[in-house]
Formats: sequence, structure tokens, C-alpha cells
Amino acid sequence: MARYITTPTRIKSVGNKEKIIDEFIGLINSGTRSISIARMQSPSGWIEPPQTPEFTEYTLVLKGSLHVKASDNHYVINANEVFIAEAGETVQYSTPEEPGAEYIAVCLPAFSPDTVNRQDDES
Repeated sequence: MARYITTPTRIKSVGNKEKIIDEFIGLINSGTRSISIARMQSPSGWIEPPQTPEFTEYTLVLKGSLHVKASDNHYVINANEVFIAEAGETVQYSTPEEPGAEYIAVCLPAFSPDTVNRQDDES
């Protein structure tokens, strides 16, 4: 059945500063379990705790730059670049530089607070 979704659902962020997360498709906004698609807007200086998700996350940076600390390296993903974090890989996202970042996150299966597996500290 075709569906028309006119607005996203704002999801509470995690980290040292408030980040805007608008889920368009996913468990919360559309009841979709197979995939989630969200637009993220994070300010300069934002950092979240490390996480080891049970889903693969595809991140397309639209503006600014997103830093990703992974087990094997530290990456800086700029506008029009993509980062793929495979399920089971520990990653930590941040936007230390001005002006922060705007990006699209696609998760397979859909993002869930129960399957993101965030560490308690913000190291």
C-alpha cells in the first residue's frame, strides 16, 4: 500500500549538546522496521557516546563535516561524502568544527534505542 508522509518526528538526541534528529521513515514516525531515514543537524562542539549498533548505518553529509572515531581510524566526512558503519562496529560521532553538520542517516534495519548499544560515558 502506498503511503504519503508529510512530516517527520523529532527524536530526542544524546550527547553533550542538543542535536536535531528528524525521523522521516522508521520505527517511530512510520512504524517501519526494515529501514530508518533521518535528517540530523548537529551544532559545533557536539559529541555523543561511543556506540556499537546492531544495524548498519549509512551517513551522507550534506553540509559541514562529521567526525567519526572507529575502532580502526578517525575519519572526517565532508559535504557530499558518505561513511558506512557496519553493524557491530563501535563508532563515535562528533562535529567539533564550525558550523557543525547536517546529514542524512539511513539505518538497516531501522534505528532503535534498544539496538544502538551506547556506552555510558562520553569519552
